[in-house]
This record gives sequence, structure tokens and C-alpha cells, in this order.
Amino acid sequence: MSLDRLYLDLLDEAPIAPPSGGRAHLLTTAAGRRRPAASCVSWARPYAGRIAALDAVFASATAWDVPIVEGWNLQELLTHLMAKDGLLAAAVGAPVHGPPIAEDEAMARTRDLQHHERSRSLLETRQSWRDQADTLCHALSTADPTRMISPGGLPLPIGDQILGRALETWIHTHDTAVSEGLTLPHPVPDELHAMADLCARLLPLTAMLSGLHLGDRAIRLTLTGDGGGDWHIPLTLGHPGSVYEGQEVALSIRADAVEFCFVLGGRGADRTWEAEGDLALAADLRAAAPALSGP
Repeated sequence: MSLDRLYLDLLDEAPIAPPSGGRAHLLTTAAGRRRPAASCVSWARPYAGRIAALDAVFASATAWDVPIVEGWNLQELLTHLMAKDGLLAAAVGAPVHGPPIAEDEAMARTRDLQHHERSRSLLETRQSWRDQADTLCHALSTADPTRMISPGGLPLPIGDQILGRALETWIHTHDTAVSEGLTLPHPVPDELHAMADLCARLLPLTAMLSGLHLGDRAIRLTLTGDGGGDWHIPLTLGHPGSVYEGQEVALSIRADAVEFCFVLGGRGADRTWEAEGDLALAADLRAAAPALSGP
């Protein structure tokens, strides 16, 4: 089954018709209440698009109690996403939905929210998750994307934090679509490029978190397909990446943009990279790439 009309969410058009059969009434209610993508500043549009995409998958879902990832069902997975969105909301001064945050740590907040949501229906959890996402989008309209914040202990600029939320939401939307036998369209090229650029710039950080000591070397990263690009990436923290313009590098990596994002998102077991140059370095970077990916 294909979600061919997924991006109508972004155009504020009619929702996808729910399948017939079991739980048809609940599905009809879910589809009828589905909202278009929240209005976000341009640099946060990838996040708004991925929220709309997950809502579209939700409206077609039928296997409510089937484990999707980490043993979590759909309600528990939505709650995990709401937990991490809430930590970012708190860091930018936006309202946080659900009980007060007891600990600024992703899994602790997930556990607290999952406990809170267990007594509520799936539709109520979905409403809270979406309300939190929309609240966050609204708050970003006056935020400085370059301001450093550290929700959950990870220091990054606000603009990169929201791209990280977009990437994780995309990964878990894919997880859900696979569990439902749905074919999920890729993000539109501009939004995919923004997430691919984040993943490219995070490579030095994932290397450092994995205990790699890479000196002052640099790599060329070429991502193909919609949303791709060509980057020169110094592997020393504090030296930002840029467009590749023939600089000397120790390694060249070539991959599909979607495949590369999924490697960074912890879904890289069957994803391929091509490497030329220091192949030992390529193997180290590949192994380190998912260091920031969580459940």
C-alpha cells in the first residue's frame, strides 16, 4: 500500500481515506481530525513536514498494539517523540504538554510520559503529541536559529536541534510505515537537503563521541539524489564544513542522500557507502555515524 497523497497534508487538502474493516470508526475519527502541517518559519519546515507525514501514517495505521521499535507500540512511540519535542520546547521557552519535566534527559522523560499516557486513549495521546509539535513550531517563529541550547544535554544551535527532531520523526515514521506495510514517500528535496546537511555536519561529533581521534584530516562527502550535495568536512570539532571545491582530503565518501541520513539515524544495517582513499577511516566513520541516534 502506498501513501500517494501524503503531501496533501502540506497543502491543507483532504485527508487520506481510512481503510475499511476493523476499527473503521476509530480510523475515520483519526483521519477526520488530522491537521495540515503546522505553520513554521522556513528553517523549521522540515520538522513541520515530518510531523504531517507521521500524522498521515497514523491515519492509515491499524496495528495499534504491534511493537514498532524498542518494544514500543504506536502510542508509546508517539509518547517518546512528544517527550523529546517537549525537552526542546522547554529549552526555547515554549509550553510543555503533559506533566512537568522532572529530569532533562530523553529516556527519563519518555518513561514519565509513557506512564502518564497509559491511562489515556491512543487518540488522546496523538492529540497531545500533535499539540506539542504545533506549540513548538509556533514558538520558533521568534527564535534565533543560531542560539545554542542543550535539551537532553546535547549542545547545538536551535536550528540544528529542530532539524534533529525532523530527522528522528522521519526515522520513526519510516519504522511505523514498515510495520504497517506502507510505502512512505521521501521528504521533498529542500527538506531532505536540510536534514542531509545536518547529518554531514554531525560526522565529526559522532566520531568524537565514539572515541575516535582523527587529527586534522578532512573528507569529501558527496550525497546523490534529491536533496544531495557535495561537502568538504574537517573532522576536527569547531571547524565547520563547507561546499567541496577541490580541497585536499584523506577520504571521499559517496552515498545516496536518503541512505546517508538513515545511517546517521541508526537504520544503516543494509545501507551502502562508496569510499575512496583511507578505507580504515571510512570504516571508522561508518561505525561511528549512528552515535547520536537513540531509540
